[in-house]
Amino acid sequence: VWIFGYGSLVWRPGFEFTSRKVGFIRGYSRRFWQGDTFHRGSERMPGRVVTLLEDGGVSTAAGRCSPRWGLLPAAQCCSYLNMREAVLGGYDTKLVKFHPQEKDAEEPILALVYIATPQNPSYLGPASEEDIAAQIIVSSGCAGHNIEYLLRLADFMRYFCPQAEDKHLFSIEEALISILPCLYCTEEPLEEAASDPQKSKS
Repeated sequence: VWIFGYGSLVWRPGFEFTSRKVGFIRGYSRRFWQGDTFHRGSERMPGRVVTLLEDGGVSTAAGRCSPRWGLLPAAQCCSYLNMREAVLGGYDTKLVKFHPQEKDAEEPILALVYIATPQNPSYLGPASEEDIAAQIIVSSGCAGHNIEYLLRLADFMRYFCPQAEDKHLFSIEEALISILPCLYCTEEPLEEAASDPQKSKS
């Protein structure tokens, strides 16, 4: 089974695989609109992780060249991913057509993708890049700090998919980097800075 990854699965799949490809799916944009109260956050301070937003069937830069794929027997990985993404993460599953980026690539391949929809209880929805960055700064969970999630995803896109433009992702990274020095220069608790991003920039 092929698994399309566009978030932490690109750099921390958590299961053994025999093959991987970089490419894209059409019709979706990646957004930090899903809340996380387990892996990268808590009930008190939810983290922000990515989901996919349908955008009318147009191929978008945000979704291009982002995935890392695993190929292995379905029963071996899907039970693990169902717990990680669906039970703990609030994601639903869907089949999509994946387009490998190799010039001599074969036809599109059907792949399983996990998408968090607005109907799940952890969905946070849109916010400004500054607000998302401030929330990420103060959030951590069982898998580590939310900052690691953002920076590793940005690094993957930068080094493995340099031709892809993801303004949403890199704008949040830029906002986070600009906020961090301000937090180190104040005695204000991080939680207060996250609840009032304008204060953290003053």
